[in-house]
Amino acid sequence: MKKLIAQLSASILLLSTIATFTGCSIKYSFTGAQIPLAAQTFSVTYFPNNATQVAPTLSNALTEALRDRFVRQTRLAQIPDGGDLAFEGEITNYTTAPAGIGADETAETMRLTVTVQVRFTNVLDPQWSFENGRSFSATADYPGNRLLSEVEGELIPEVVETLVDNIFNASVANW
Repeated sequence: MKKLIAQLSASILLLSTIATFTGCSIKYSFTGAQIPLAAQTFSVTYFPNNATQVAPTLSNALTEALRDRFVRQTRLAQIPDGGDLAFEGEITNYTTAPAGIGADETAETMRLTVTVQVRFTNVLDPQWSFENGRSFSATADYPGNRLLSEVEGELIPEVVETLVDNIFNASVANW
């Protein structure tokens, strides 16, 4: 019995020590985000479209979606620039290409690819920063018999959601 009590006491001590050390530096949330407790702010600067092809709504959609994700899923306050967690970047690629060729050698499926170069600075925990930039890409397929201009309004939200998921996970979920 004494041995069991000693083991339980040791286990409780170990768990409380782990909880204390973990609680001091990192906040865990239901989203899987790991944000330093000292972090109070985030900033996302406008992501210009520097790709050869330009979609008029893409820059604004991406910038606003990334801001919205942090507002909805973290406790951080948004500021214009210089946040404890800071994002900046640009859209570097916006292209379409055949993704599936039919028997008659025409494109049955086309694929839109969007690539974004992101610089992320975590002022409080620089080891998680990617200040030199990290590239994120997302794709969406559409029927080959449709023009991109006809489906762009449907594809951009899909691509933006994937990009924001990947940027969020890479920066604060450490995936």
